Amino acid sequence: MDWKNKVVLVTGGTGSFGKRFIRMMLDEYHPAKVIVFSRDELKQHEMRQAGYDHPSLRYFIGDIRDASRLRRAFEGVDIVVHAAALKQVPACEYNPMEAIKTNILGSSNVIDAALDCGVERVLALSTDKAVNPVNLYGATKLAAEKLIIQSNAYAGGRQTRFACVRYGNVVGSRGSVVPLFLKQRSSGKLTITDERMTRFWISLDQGVRFVIRCIEQMRGGEVFVPKIPSMTVSDLARAVAPEAETEVVGIRPGEKLHEVLIGEDEARTTVELEDMFIVHPVDTFWSRDTDWSSLGRALPEDFRYASNNNPQWLSVEQIRAIIAPLEVEFEQGKLE
Repeated sequence: MDWKNKVVLVTGGTGSFGKRFIRMMLDEYHPAKVIVFSRDELKQHEMRQAGYDHPSLRYFIGDIRDASRLRRAFEGVDIVVHAAALKQVPACEYNPMEAIKTNILGSSNVIDAALDCGVERVLALSTDKAVNPVNLYGATKLAAEKLIIQSNAYAGGRQTRFACVRYGNVVGSRGSVVPLFLKQRSSGKLTITDERMTRFWISLDQGVRFVIRCIEQMRGGEVFVPKIPSMTVSDLARAVAPEAETEVVGIRPGEKLHEVLIGEDEARTTVELEDMFIVHPVDTFWSRDTDWSSLGRALPEDFRYASNNNPQWLSVEQIRAIIAPLEVEFEQGKLE
């Protein structure tokens, strides 16, 4: 793909992912234009102050709940990365209709605007919490995934294609447990929910590069899942503060002991490649070729890709190496 001729828009562009994606676009791919679409003028101002100021960069204030504003923003756009969402589990549980309006209805607005404006490719960010969801956040992201994938049927003869990326916890992203542990370290006590808890882990740079790769390769209708390592929360605590005590406070409402990226039922329509899985929709209501079977292999019966049965695990030393740059950012007040 020749990015130099593309106009790229990122919904939720002031978030952790959006900022890193935009920085990588400007530094390495040099698209004709990059548009930050978000609802918070202060965060856009802070991005400018932090050095996100480039001749090809535009800031567009708007909310994905506002369909007409999205259509205005999508005029002339080639690629949309849909990263806007309400993602804090407790906040979504307490404000369920707000989560539905943003994560489900907002995604529907993104789809309609992309179709109306002739956007070429839409890639939406999803989460492991969308698989067998136990909280409202996961349920809204599951619904958003289904909307995005099946909207390929609405494209008809149009050029617009839709796909999703689904991965686990992002190291050091907004709301991550790492900043919390770094804050607690000075007290000599870290709070963990359950010593058995496991999570998938991916760095922000890895997530961004995976998204870029998927945009380049997508045909429309895929859910791309990277092969990423797991870690235990107790190992993370030891990596952050090896001398600190740990206090087990119990699993919070809407939280899982282990996360799943591909469940047993979904595995039947999934193809495994060397470094990722590609989930095909159960039903395709469009005639375009989205079959990746020739490039990978089918999964065995009852396959389940979960954080506790993952063949890849991070050791305490590896976790420590990964979070070292985040400690520097934390000391500089840059880590939220």
